[in-house]
Amino acid sequence: MVSRPISPRLRRTLAAGLVAVAVAAPLAGMAGPDAVPAPDPVAQAPLAVGGVGALDARYAASRAGVLAAERTADAYGDRQRAAALRTMADPARHFLSFDGRDGGRTVEVFGDLAHARRVAVLVPGSDTNLDSYERLRAGAVALEQQAGGDAAHTAVVAWLGYPTPATVSPEVLTDGLADRAAPQLDAFVGQLHQLLPQARTSLVCHSYGSVVCARAAGGLAAADIVLYGSPGVGGDAGTVAGLHTRAAVWAGRGAKDWIADVPHVRVPLLFTTVGLGADPTAPGFGAHLFPAGDADHSTYLQPGSLSLRSIAAIVTGAADAADAAT
Repeated sequence: MVSRPISPRLRRTLAAGLVAVAVAAPLAGMAGPDAVPAPDPVAQAPLAVGGVGALDARYAASRAGVLAAERTADAYGDRQRAAALRTMADPARHFLSFDGRDGGRTVEVFGDLAHARRVAVLVPGSDTNLDSYERLRAGAVALEQQAGGDAAHTAVVAWLGYPTPATVSPEVLTDGLADRAAPQLDAFVGQLHQLLPQARTSLVCHSYGSVVCARAAGGLAAADIVLYGSPGVGGDAGTVAGLHTRAAVWAGRGAKDWIADVPHVRVPLLFTTVGLGADPTAPGFGAHLFPAGDADHSTYLQPGSLSLRSIAAIVTGAADAADAAT
């Protein structure tokens, strides 16, 4: 993708923002306990080990990890984290993996994964961590229900497998975190395909998560990649062809989403490149566009919304890419 010119005023604004958040972000990151136990090896093994018959043991091992992290948070007096972890430790919930260290990573299943014929992997954007995890969970629950749940043999996997950037941070302006997360997402989806080789897998990627999915696209074993509320696809890809994927690429943006005001540029600045590049909803990008109604940046998976219905139709295969607007 060719970098577009940027005004001196915007360049100064970006530089000032980088300096300000570079000072604030490390201070904010000091909060919370760090002495959380390492994950149980059972919950860290490749998904295909033991097949679907090993899922219950994996769920149990992950829950033990959640409880250990909750005890650590209590010991450190971190009441917010402890309360969030107690909620996550509900025996009715199913985690494929959990790691409470360094802000937290977790992968949770909604629906019957062992018998799923369709699987949606939900990849979140900025400001998603263990303390704010319930927002991601609510979206996953809504998508699983809209897609028909167990009756339609559809499962949703909420993949918080990378350290998401803060909305106000230097990292959110670059694709560095996405580049580091992409191989992890690629590996997870590959393992999911080994576990369920006949299942249709879709990547459902919100905000900065769409940058992660776009950077991983070339290796993903997926039928669909859905980019919504996207600030750009990162890197130099200016079209779907530049993602080098065999998956159908979909894009949508709600009428009330402030992300529409983000400039789609790539600007060399200081020691990095600022900006996340091409807009996947632009006609020239070549993605299949889906209707997102009047969604704002945080309501795409709100129950009853047009955007949720559109995304669920893609996940179930009901949406026809051949008839979608491009």
